[in-house]
Amino acid sequence: MELKEFVLKVRNAAANRLGADYQVRIQEVQKNNNTVLQGLMISSPKYNVAPTIYLNPFWEAYEGGVPLSVVVDRILQIYEEDTPKGDIDMSFFRDFDRVKDRICYRLISAEKNRELLVKIPHIRYLDMAICFYYAYQGDKLGSGTILIYNSHMEMWNISTEKLLELAERNTPTLFPWECRTMEDAIKEMVARQRGFGIETLMEEVQQQGFFAAMPMKILSNANRVQGAICILYQDVLKRLAEKEGKNFYILPSSVHEVILLPDSGQGNAKQLREMVVDVNATQVEADEILSDNLYYYDRHSERITVI
Repeated sequence: MELKEFVLKVRNAAANRLGADYQVRIQEVQKNNNTVLQGLMISSPKYNVAPTIYLNPFWEAYEGGVPLSVVVDRILQIYEEDTPKGDIDMSFFRDFDRVKDRICYRLISAEKNRELLVKIPHIRYLDMAICFYYAYQGDKLGSGTILIYNSHMEMWNISTEKLLELAERNTPTLFPWECRTMEDAIKEMVARQRGFGIETLMEEVQQQGFFAAMPMKILSNANRVQGAICILYQDVLKRLAEKEGKNFYILPSSVHEVILLPDSGQGNAKQLREMVVDVNATQVEADEILSDNLYYYDRHSERITVI
């Protein structure tokens, strides 16, 4: 079944289950890297917030054999559990003084987001773009982000430079950086995947000295979300490079993290870049790709360049 046909079936089934008091509609949502997801929006007269439930993962489950009725059951369960109860007052967002302390920044691909960049304040950085968002946190809405558009900047009567000033201050405070070894990262993965035979694999690679031969480190934030921006946190790369006594190759693993490989003089930049391209094409979700390029941090000039 094609995705659009599936989405229509889910919409009709959910509307029949909920009844005439609810409005159920299909909403295409443009995400990072110009990817488009199919969303289901359910509106109720009881609430003034209508969450969007993305249907693409449910389509994959349906194609894998999950019955449509089970899919709809799960979607309605998510709606009931995740919809904020009662009205949400969003008027605070008009008051710059009430949002300025949670304005943050992140890195995205400039090439893959050309259409989006026309609509949002941003700063070009190498082949990427720095853009801005509001990081909300509350009892009713939970945590999440609101992308800042040109219209927001006009409403607040502020400049892109002011957004950058605030984001440089707020982001490291709200989302502190964290640098892990590859071994620690795989151990973390093992902890999440108990029962899948990964423990045996971990023992094997440790016995063979795998981690000693691959001294990669993973730089992200503590939340592991939109953590590639940590390369721009003040003095982070400088401190890491001084500790290693080496420059770094920077492999853009995704918008969420980067991989740092100390330059021991034996690295092959061409092979590393090919690895980035291959991993992006086969392992990274389309909306999470940051760049196909390879970067280099020189600790003497304290600059990042594309190589």
